Amino acid sequence: MSSESTLPLLPESVRPAAVVTGNPVRPEVLTGHPDKAVTALGLHSFDRRLPTAYVTGGAQGSQQINDVVGGELPWLLERANVVHQCGPAHHEALSARAAGLPASLAARYHVTPFVGPELPDVLALADLVISRSGAGTLAELTALGKPAVFIPLATAAGNEQAHNARLLEQSGAAVALLGEVTGGHLREAVGPLLDDPERRGAMAAASRAHGRPDAAERLVDVVLSVATERLSDVRR
Repeated sequence: MSSESTLPLLPESVRPAAVVTGNPVRPEVLTGHPDKAVTALGLHSFDRRLPTAYVTGGAQGSQQINDVVGGELPWLLERANVVHQCGPAHHEALSARAAGLPASLAARYHVTPFVGPELPDVLALADLVISRSGAGTLAELTALGKPAVFIPLATAAGNEQAHNARLLEQSGAAVALLGEVTGGHLREAVGPLLDDPERRGAMAAASRAHGRPDAAERLVDVVLSVATERLSDVRR
């Protein structure tokens, strides 16, 4: 199982046999370095005295996240540097929006259709992540202990993204923005985190408490244990 919160979804008769291992995380995600992101993406105009937010809606981008963040760019860039992975279909519109920003703010904004091998370094650079809340995203962010503001995908099967976001919000590890999200909602969620390093630190610690960076090893141990038991049964 990926987390204790999923145990109630199992039939009661098999719950005692369930093992929570967490979702495996790619090892390279845990080895990023902020300065490598600056070099790889050419972020030398970023003001490193400010926090950095990483905005992502997944590989294809998210119209909802892009619209909300795009509408608040001047406000956001007064408080933070922003790396915005927007998806190929949205890059032109966001680039045009960025072109209308004052030069001092535009220097703090990097919009890109896709973040590839440099993702671990971008995550290392990020002080705050604004994203969807799929299981893979949660596994990576909690393994790294990253403060997050989640805007769940409303059409996710079984509303699992909203469930994931609420779970972390309840423990102080994230902020969940559910339903129709406006620019005002985004400011209310993001502003206190960007303005208060101690608040981000507390959220990071709460996030890390949910993380299982060794999930792959745990899963292998469970598989090997079951295989060994089955082999012993066959030999009896």
